[in-house]
Formats: sequence, C-alpha cells, structure tokens
Amino acid sequence: MSGEIKFNYRKLTLRLIAVWFGMALAASALGLFKNNAQRVGIAVAIAASAPIVLFAIWYAVSAGFRAFVLSLNPRVLTALQTWRIIGFVFLLLEAHRLLPAKFAFPAGYGDIFIGATASLVAWQLAETRSRNAFVAWQVLGITDLLVAVGSGTLSRLLDPNGVSMLPMTVLPLSLVPTFLVPLFFIFHVICIKQAQRWSPIGETGRSSRSLRPSAV
Repeated sequence: MSGEIKFNYRKLTLRLIAVWFGMALAASALGLFKNNAQRVGIAVAIAASAPIVLFAIWYAVSAGFRAFVLSLNPRVLTALQTWRIIGFVFLLLEAHRLLPAKFAFPAGYGDIFIGATASLVAWQLAETRSRNAFVAWQVLGITDLLVAVGSGTLSRLLDPNGVSMLPMTVLPLSLVPTFLVPLFFIFHVICIKQAQRWSPIGETGRSSRSLRPSAV
C-alpha cells in the first residue's frame, strides 16, 4: 500500500471517529440515551454495537482498509487502553450509591487492571516471542468489556429495587458505553488480528521486523 493510500485511510478514519464522537455527544446532550426505566436501554445498545458491526463489515469487504488497519502500531493501540484506569469512577459512584455494585465492582476493577497494565503490555509483550501473552491480555481486555456490558444490562433486572444505571445513560458517563467501550473493543480486535500475523521466531529469521507497522 502506498504512503498516499495509507494517509487517506488514516485521515478518513480519524474523521469518522471524530464524527462518531460528535454524534454520541450530541445524542447524549439531547437525552436520547436517557432511560426512564433507569437501566441501560436499547438506544445505548444500538449506539455501542453499530460501530463494531460497521468496522467488521468494512474490514471484511475492503482490502485497502484491512491493510491499513493491520499497519497500525499495536504498541500504540495497546497503550491507549491506559485510559481505562478511569474505571475508578465507577467505584466512587458506587460508594455514593449512584451505581449498583453488581456493575461497578466488575467494571471498575476490571478497567483499572487493564488500564494499569496497558503500558507494560504495550512495551514488553507486543513482540513475536510474547505473542501468546499479548493475545491473552487482549482477550482479557475484551472479556472485561463484555462483563461490564453484561453486568450493566442485568443489574437492574436482577435487582429492580436496587441502585439504577441511570448515570450511565446521561452525560458524561453515557460516552463510556456509546463511544469508549466500542472503540477499545475495536482496538483489542485489531491487536489480536495483528498478532496472528506475526512470524514465529526462527521461521523467517527476522522476527523482530514483524513489529514495524506505521504509527497510528
């Protein structure tokens, strides 16, 4: 892929992410995600899943986009997961009974762990010889996101009289399920796809060069 094509895909992707963030912010400001039932509703579910589905379709049908995605730097994509350390906010809100413990504990502690270890994984495990450990961490990160989504969805159903999930459907926390969660999920998937292509040590005699993608 030529440098020009790479630049075009990068520019387009950044614009789409900006538009996506703007739409999530605007919809949140208009109260479109707010759920009067005080649980995470269908609007949030659609906003969270649509970007992932669109990414999967684009990745599957466009060889150019797929090549661009696989050229991204896995160290940078992994290091960006450091932002998930803000999961401590869930624990603070739970302590003030503003979020249910069934959601706050698994989501909060899970995000803190992923966020706290992201930089270490990025710089120590994003290489051929540590491929299995790198992929395992990415899978763990995806599992944390799925557990957070599942516990957030079920907490109010399991305890109708308990603390509501309402804060997750209004600003600023509504941006977590509608923007950050799917974005981080996509980052994990990209890193796993990249790691699957790394050449085993000794197979090509240049294992270290398998990790020289372009910067994000």
